[in-house]
Amino acid sequence: MLLVNQIKENFPEAVKGLKKRNFPNAESILNQAVELDELRKTTQTQRDQIQAESNSISKEIGLLMKEGRAEEAVQIRNKTAELKTQIKDLEDQYSKAEEELIKLLYTIPNVPHQSVPAGKSAEDNEIVLENGKIPTLFEGKLPHWDLIKKYDIIDFDLGVKITGAGFPVYKGKGARLQRALINFFLDEALAAGYIEVQPPILVNEDSGYGTGQLPDKEGQMYFASADNLYLIPTAEVPITNLYRDVILTESDLPIKNVGYTPCFRREAGSWGAHVRGLNRLHQFDKVEIVQITHPDNSYQTLEEMSGYVQGLLKKLELPYRVLRLCGGDMGFTSALTYDMEVYSAAQERWLEVSSVSNFETYQSNRLKLRFKGEDKKTALAHSLNGSALALPRIVASILENNQTEDGILMPKVLHRYLGFEKI
Repeated sequence: MLLVNQIKENFPEAVKGLKKRNFPNAESILNQAVELDELRKTTQTQRDQIQAESNSISKEIGLLMKEGRAEEAVQIRNKTAELKTQIKDLEDQYSKAEEELIKLLYTIPNVPHQSVPAGKSAEDNEIVLENGKIPTLFEGKLPHWDLIKKYDIIDFDLGVKITGAGFPVYKGKGARLQRALINFFLDEALAAGYIEVQPPILVNEDSGYGTGQLPDKEGQMYFASADNLYLIPTAEVPITNLYRDVILTESDLPIKNVGYTPCFRREAGSWGAHVRGLNRLHQFDKVEIVQITHPDNSYQTLEEMSGYVQGLLKKLELPYRVLRLCGGDMGFTSALTYDMEVYSAAQERWLEVSSVSNFETYQSNRLKLRFKGEDKKTALAHSLNGSALALPRIVASILENNQTEDGILMPKVLHRYLGFEKI
């Protein structure tokens, strides 16, 4: 969540940034946050002053009792009772103001970086670069939802039977392709200096609030009500929460973690080819990279993470492009996001396969994730994450772009993981 001091110090910029997101009543809501903070501070000051007066009187009572002036002590004690009532009232006011402030801050998204373009939807995103040649396929090319039936490698009907729509069953070479991609992505991350973790795929409410999925995306997450736990929408949530309530040292930074998990999202897709097959699922596999960095280095780190994901796409020989998301298409917690899209030659459109984001202090403020510098002072770290990569649309693009009339060729980089070169 936003820091109130940052709102105060950069109020015009914060309002301007939130307007890029089309956040309604930005100025009014930020003013409300500032006023609640001022009320909280004023109440705290008044409470401290009265507490100091009460402490002083208590000492005076002690001296009077020692001197045998009990009557005077009793008279003064009546005043301390009044002061204690005032202190209790002020503490209640402080708690109420603080609770209202935190609730309000939870509803305010991150302020976009100055480079983020204004816009309302994906149509307003900026294309940063394009790479690779779009393949020309033979007449009679098939979209992946027909290819997987033709070669019997993924079964959506079985998934419906077992669970429901959006939960496919991977079979034979389809399952081996999934495993090959996961291992390839993990090995590449390890070679790039990331430390692998295998986190839980259920998280508690504190973890959801820590990374900003709650309360913003509560309706999109599967909830196990008996235990008050949520199935993760991404490994970002448990991995970043490893550092909740932690004070690091500056020498610990940057921290680089990678993790593979299944991911779960309740969001229901609309009808149409753009959500058919693997294009949108309720359960899917993903390898996630997370970094915790010094604030001075986070935007350089973002560029490095973007370049790393692009390197994976190059090795898979997939044509891709990089987008800088506009304010209206960004995630709630992000300050700047790059999306990577691969071209699907059979569907003849771009498919998002990765988002790489810098959250600056938005998550670390919620998480109380700090580091201690050489001057022994503590400061909030910056957090970043990226999909490296999400599997469904990568698989869809591999199948579609590499299809021939007698089979589907596999990217060379996967051959040693697969044990075969062609489906």
